[in-house]
Amino acid sequence: MAQGILVFIEERQGSIRKASLEVLCAARRLGDELKEPVVAICLGAEDPATALAHYGADEIVRVRHELLSSYTPEGYAATVAQAAQKIQPRVVLAAATAMGRDFLPRTAAHLRVGLAQDCTGLNWVNGRLQCVRPMYAGKVYARVQPTLVPAMATLRPNVFTLGPVETGRSAAKESFTPELAPEKIRARATGTQAAGGQKVELTEADIIVSGGRGIKGPENFPLIQALADALGGAMGASRAAVDAGWIDHQYQVGQTGKTVSPTLYVACGISGAIQHLAGMSSSKYIVAINKDPDAPIFKIADYGIVGDLFTIVPALTAEVKKLKA
Repeated sequence: MAQGILVFIEERQGSIRKASLEVLCAARRLGDELKEPVVAICLGAEDPATALAHYGADEIVRVRHELLSSYTPEGYAATVAQAAQKIQPRVVLAAATAMGRDFLPRTAAHLRVGLAQDCTGLNWVNGRLQCVRPMYAGKVYARVQPTLVPAMATLRPNVFTLGPVETGRSAAKESFTPELAPEKIRARATGTQAAGGQKVELTEADIIVSGGRGIKGPENFPLIQALADALGGAMGASRAAVDAGWIDHQYQVGQTGKTVSPTLYVACGISGAIQHLAGMSSSKYIVAINKDPDAPIFKIADYGIVGDLFTIVPALTAEVKKLKA
């Protein structure tokens, strides 16, 4: 009989992604409710056993295979599927990062089950997992209950809170070697190149300051970056700014960019097109700065400032620096 929750742990440069720890904490809460174990599976080179135990893992499965030395969607999908077939969990969870969105659908196909993507809520209903996920650019929320086992879902970063660190917890360790054939690995990463710029990953940032068409040109994005730096956050942009060639696509927030859920989102010179709202409307607090009082962004903003961003943003930056000093 299937029981327990299997959580894929994503690592980057030897560190566990914060989004994966959020998923682990969400799994811990579900596991406590049903009194079932939480198993973390790690495919990275490091051994994060202590940290994972502190955030709720009862068991940690460390995968070893030469074909998994770098990320490969076929290899990761087959590995997690084989681990799930061995462990027989009730639920399989991962973060809805670029990696999770890429290989988890393949894992679901291996297991012949469905997958609820980009979920913002999880509950047990009559002994079955219920997933809450936004649809139609966030206009409605669907409640999905998978009927096949294991139920699979990816969770939106920055939505599920980190639980308390329990330093007294420990976890059992187990090694797992998947059966992988080289000819089945059709794509693999041959190298990585870090993009220059901000220190904080956009999808994991707690504070984001974004600029849109109202910035008027690439030469004015340093104003946005200065406020983001002063607040200790990351810089983002709307599709209009990216399409105009003012800033790289890695900064784009929206339906065709990155979906973010920070505690604070500051929209500077962004009108509030539905495609942009789809990527940031789940932010806890939204501040809009726009000279057009009828801009759609004000309809979802918690705080709105009608005025010239070229005056307001530098003034905000100066005040933040003054407070921190």
